[in-house]
Amino acid sequence: MACVSSLTRKTNTTYADSYNSQNLAIHQSLYLDKTHKVAIDAVESTTSLTLTAKAFLPLIQTAIRPSLYWGAIVDGQAPSTSNMQPGGVYDTFEKLVGKDMAIIHWGQPWIMNGTFQNFNASSFDSVRNHGSIPLIDWGSWLIGGGAVQPQFQLSTIYNGTYDTYIHQWALDAKTWGHPFFLRFDWEMNGTWQFPWAEQINGNQPGDYVKAWRHVHDIFTSVGATNVTWVWCPNISSPVTRSMSSLYPGDAYVDWTCLDGYNQYSTWLGFNSIFTGSGVNWIYDSYQQLLALAPTKPIMIGEFASLEAGDGGAAKAAWITDALSSQIPSRFPAIKAVIWFDWDAGDPANTFPVDSSSASASAFASAIKSQYYDTNRYANFNISPIPPPQ
Repeated sequence: MACVSSLTRKTNTTYADSYNSQNLAIHQSLYLDKTHKVAIDAVESTTSLTLTAKAFLPLIQTAIRPSLYWGAIVDGQAPSTSNMQPGGVYDTFEKLVGKDMAIIHWGQPWIMNGTFQNFNASSFDSVRNHGSIPLIDWGSWLIGGGAVQPQFQLSTIYNGTYDTYIHQWALDAKTWGHPFFLRFDWEMNGTWQFPWAEQINGNQPGDYVKAWRHVHDIFTSVGATNVTWVWCPNISSPVTRSMSSLYPGDAYVDWTCLDGYNQYSTWLGFNSIFTGSGVNWIYDSYQQLLALAPTKPIMIGEFASLEAGDGGAAKAAWITDALSSQIPSRFPAIKAVIWFDWDAGDPANTFPVDSSSASASAFASAIKSQYYDTNRYANFNISPIPPPQ
């Protein structure tokens, strides 16, 4: 009851309706979260405000409604029943950060160990049964084969070489039948590792859009409407190809996306990574996406920070700034964020949140905000997937 008396004491608000248990629960959850307490305090500070409880309730609900999906790539492992159970990598990660994920992200190449990889319904079931939304990276390559793979030039894709495989994968996705994010051939604007980049592997300007549309058209032809298409370049710099030249078009994309990390050659805050603020070799990728596809929600498909060799203090501060300040206040179009929780094997250059106790504590503290959604999607059936509702 203290929260109700606090509300009435601080304003001239009068309520025609008495508070019921739902109202009380909303106020209590609100006051447990500093971010949303600030939001509602701003509403309360208006003087001479007269509202009924029913009129005031939507303002409260708006203030506490989850605004972003959050999730992680954990050790590069595909989801399974076992790694969702106690002691599994996903269960261990969620216990570490104190919150279950709204999105679980993993990857699948077209070919691994010489074999084309089928749609693995069991992995998708494991995610959905957990209440999370699947997000899969689906890459047109032989994983481990390097960036130069002539058999996977973009022209081979749009000329039909792999249509039988694509068609079957799409049919299996349709048969599974539930919503999932598909991040096809990501970071296509770079030059570093993927054979689908236009700047390498004998690819030509315009090839990427042709390949994307060809694959998308096959999914459309079989009726795989449960797929939400995520188009995800890396952050822009002088060495990346322009986003506009690689964008397949609004009819072929449901969400846009960015990947970006701290640090590249210098320590970078979240804002600097995605807007280029204060950095002369990174462009404003966030604004580029908004200009290119203003109606599309944005996902951060991969982000993380290295350690600074100071016991975790700098990384902890970076995480707090990113999750508690920058994302909520400066990036309203971002509706999903995915942490890259993968150990690079070098203690001084590692991305997982538990690279230090300070880092893990900062992440857990920030992600508990109701601003970040949780695993409430076991029965979710809306496609394309909208931002949290």
